[in-house]
Amino acid sequence: MSLPEVSTILYTTSMGDHTSPVFKYAVKLADSLNAKIVILHVVEPIGTMGSALIKNYVPDELIKQMHDEGINQIINEMQTRVERFCENQLSDLANPISPNFEFAVVEGNHTDTILHEAQTRGADMIIMGAENTFGHHSSTTQQVVKQAKVPVVVVPTGKQLS
Repeated sequence: MSLPEVSTILYTTSMGDHTSPVFKYAVKLADSLNAKIVILHVVEPIGTMGSALIKNYVPDELIKQMHDEGINQIINEMQTRVERFCENQLSDLANPISPNFEFAVVEGNHTDTILHEAQTRGADMIIMGAENTFGHHSSTTQQVVKQAKVPVVVVPTGKQLS
């Protein structure tokens, strides 16, 4: 029996400041396993009422332009945060590492989207935070742990980790 291969790690993030410990573990694991990190941010779609109101007052072309600009802005912010992390955290290491990152912003229900992206992208592992933006236990994390077909690493985010 051989050990499982981990070549792709799906790291989910709300992009809040509290997610830094989760990202650090994702980078460390990816380096140890020589794996790629797919950084996933899930955006809830606008509700039916909001969508109907917008469509009544804004042309479809402008809605698409605003949507695409919003997604690109999130991806740019992700890339900037990763670059800053690499400069601040990785540049002083005795044995430098250079993780392989891929960025994804997807619309949908958080749990369903994370599970779908893990399967679609061939993730061998998911890394998530235990707490949400408000410091409460994340129901999304609990649901992903219950339903995932790959291991899920849950990192505490509401505590100072050394």
